[in-house]
Amino acid sequence: MKRKKAIILTISILALCVCTVGISFGYLTKTLTGEKEVSIVSGTLRIDFQDSNIITLDNIALMSDSKGLASEPYTFTITNTGNITAYYQVGFEDDSANTLNTQFVKMRMTGDNGYDSGVIRRSSFEDILLSAESMKVEEDVTYQLWMWLDENADNSAQGGIYQTKVVVNGQSSPYEEVGTPVAEVLLAGVGENGAINTDDPDQTFITGTDPNNYIWYSGKLWRAVSIDPSDNSVKLVTQWNISSIPYNARGNTAFEDSYMEEWLNDTSVDGFLGNLRDYENFIKTDSVWNATLTTATTKPVETTMVTAPVGLLNIYEYTMSYSGTTYQNGYLNNGIYWWTLTPYSTSLVRSVNDYGNASYDNPTYAYGVRPSINLKSSVKIVSGDGTESNPYRLAGDNDSNLNGTLLNTRYSGEYIIFGTRENMLYRIVSHETSGLTKIVSVERLGIASEFGYSNTDIYYSDTSPLGIFLNGDYLQNYVGSSYEGMIEPLTTWYLGTVGSGASYWLAKYSSTTGNELTSNTTLTGVGLLRYGELMLGQFSEDTGSYWTLTPSDASHVYSLTSDGGATPDTVVSSKSVRPAMNLKSNVIITGGTGTKEDPFTIALQS
Repeated sequence: MKRKKAIILTISILALCVCTVGISFGYLTKTLTGEKEVSIVSGTLRIDFQDSNIITLDNIALMSDSKGLASEPYTFTITNTGNITAYYQVGFEDDSANTLNTQFVKMRMTGDNGYDSGVIRRSSFEDILLSAESMKVEEDVTYQLWMWLDENADNSAQGGIYQTKVVVNGQSSPYEEVGTPVAEVLLAGVGENGAINTDDPDQTFITGTDPNNYIWYSGKLWRAVSIDPSDNSVKLVTQWNISSIPYNARGNTAFEDSYMEEWLNDTSVDGFLGNLRDYENFIKTDSVWNATLTTATTKPVETTMVTAPVGLLNIYEYTMSYSGTTYQNGYLNNGIYWWTLTPYSTSLVRSVNDYGNASYDNPTYAYGVRPSINLKSSVKIVSGDGTESNPYRLAGDNDSNLNGTLLNTRYSGEYIIFGTRENMLYRIVSHETSGLTKIVSVERLGIASEFGYSNTDIYYSDTSPLGIFLNGDYLQNYVGSSYEGMIEPLTTWYLGTVGSGASYWLAKYSSTTGNELTSNTTLTGVGLLRYGELMLGQFSEDTGSYWTLTPSDASHVYSLTSDGGATPDTVVSSKSVRPAMNLKSNVIITGGTGTKEDPFTIALQS
């Protein structure tokens, strides 16, 4: 297969502005003062501050949130005066003489670009509040900042002093943010339901039932598994199955040059690596994976080592993740089947079953894929607390100023709201068709249907049972007219046949040795994902089976099972569906950050 190389462009921008905001807290009074320049130009950024040098609020008691937000805000404007896109961050530098506990300092910052920090405590973040914001040429944004003393502050706040500097830093790229290296954050603690295991000199493992080791990167939720003490790189694995494919051909248990290794490291639009955000800035592309045959609990010797950017966890790494507890309760047991890196024998490969137990299976079986990567030691955490609802965010991958951004510039796995009824949560699959954005429903519809009318009706079209429903009732009753207009009405859906034990590549291409597309296609608006495609996975353990597009032979089509595997079914069987479609090139983001908790909202660009 052809592999595309990523090209990275680095632009030099340097800017720094510091303004001082001082808050002196008595128990019944508060004074907010500013010592600031009216306008500062540095590099390509100009920062303009409000006209008044001093903002004073006298005789103010401890404040409720509503009163704090009713006070006069501190205002500043950032403008890109250069001729290239700029990046900036907004943070705070506290005075070393402060005596007030910052848990009592509450604040909120908003921007006319849609940014809103919400009401937060100064103690809830370290220094950087807003990171890697991009700003187009001649664009400007105005921020308002409110600070107040929490009405629930105790007597220790009386007479306390708090002073801070508001700092605006320009950056040469979105990767130069201030933050804390990932390994340093994890080694400092992973919560009461996790622990750090240092028994292995080569890998420091994170263990437990539910440690605070969730990381959001490139549209996917990951778990940090271990730290390499030799270079402080951090091994991650996705929380859920990203797709489902066979490990390799029958009788071949080698990871190198397997279907699995090819899929994980394919840099085209069809592969996993090719859809990772700026991967050369984030991951060790020369990672070495131990694919040596071993037992479930024995550390493998370094006999079969494979160098590749992306791999899988080996079975030893999985069992180490639940040391101190049981496999049923370990944090990597996600309740569905998935492949590991490790051979069980010359004909079988280790997997993890839906109970979390180490198992083994024929490499031709299509089980779930949970890709693993090694983050570079230079990658930093800039926000989050490592929990599932608030995962760690990485410098360079925590955009928040996205209003007006084209959806076709975003990343596989990011969430969007689409439609007017239930099942409104979708994920970006890829940009398979230039300029368009393929999306798929996160959950299957609560409706089951036969794939074809007869045992030989194996090809999807807008005249097949599923095609009629998806391009008719589904559009009218689930999507609605306002969203239907965002769908490209006629796009190509690939219907290549993948026989038992064959490569996933054949679902789209005519052979495994080239990029000639299959002649079996259909043109329609709404379709399904094909076998081996990104986001063909189960994103929870409580889900049922659903159809794919891909025939396995003259009378069967693959469906994804509830336990995460893909298996052939007769076309007259009744299965559920996860609708997929390609959105037009002029769909823009109107809100959200693309996470499950804060999905993108979208509209057609006028």
